[in-house]
Amino acid sequence: MNDWFSIDKIDSNTYSISEYRHWEETHCYLLNGTDRSLLLDTGLGICNIADEVVKLTDKPVTAVATHIHWDHIGGHKYFHDFYAQKEELNWLNGEFPLTIETIREMVVDRCDLPDGYDVNAYEFFQGMPTRVLEDGDTIDIGGRILHVLHTPGHSPGHMCFWESEKGYLFTGDLVYKDTLFAYYPSTDPQAYLQSLERIAALPVKKVFPAHHSLEIEPEILIRMRDAFRHLDAEGKLHHGSGTFDYGDWAVWL
Repeated sequence: MNDWFSIDKIDSNTYSISEYRHWEETHCYLLNGTDRSLLLDTGLGICNIADEVVKLTDKPVTAVATHIHWDHIGGHKYFHDFYAQKEELNWLNGEFPLTIETIREMVVDRCDLPDGYDVNAYEFFQGMPTRVLEDGDTIDIGGRILHVLHTPGHSPGHMCFWESEKGYLFTGDLVYKDTLFAYYPSTDPQAYLQSLERIAALPVKKVFPAHHSLEIEPEILIRMRDAFRHLDAEGKLHHGSGTFDYGDWAVWL
């Protein structure tokens, strides 16, 4: 199972921990501060991400998910200290809108699972966070401060994390290169546009998405915002209007 995760060093205190053997190619990010470390998303939970984290920090680790979907909270079971956004607390308490059977199908879909892995044992993480986050909160890990931005659209409690000092924006599932999902009943295309408006106004130097290519430039924030504006103007920014392809990204409404 040692080759399940791929580690990339972003800077001296920041790492990406990626799961390229799954079709979603999920990226988690470890941010090391002087007091503690913050793990943004914990992946699918198929393999133990904590085994990789301890190689990269000797500080206490807090986990926080950009949102409460299985591919972002699977590894939360390895961290007793974790934060969550208030709008999705019910998803951590038995009220997630998909069945475990559906989730398991998505876990194995186009996935090179480790030998001997039993997907029937896969569980959707449930638990009570040690801190409930709201828009405008900050997370101080010692020498590094993350600003919590409530950015609904992909999910009701989706968050982006903005490290203004470095110009780093961790976008979760709001922004990445591939097909953005905004068709689930729990998604909100209009809120998605408002969230893109918000992050496109930031002086971002580097974008760190939760899926697929890590080669992504801040200009994509403007392009996505403008595309969503255009869809809205044409009366197409709603569920059921289709999939719209913009070259290096698309959106499924």
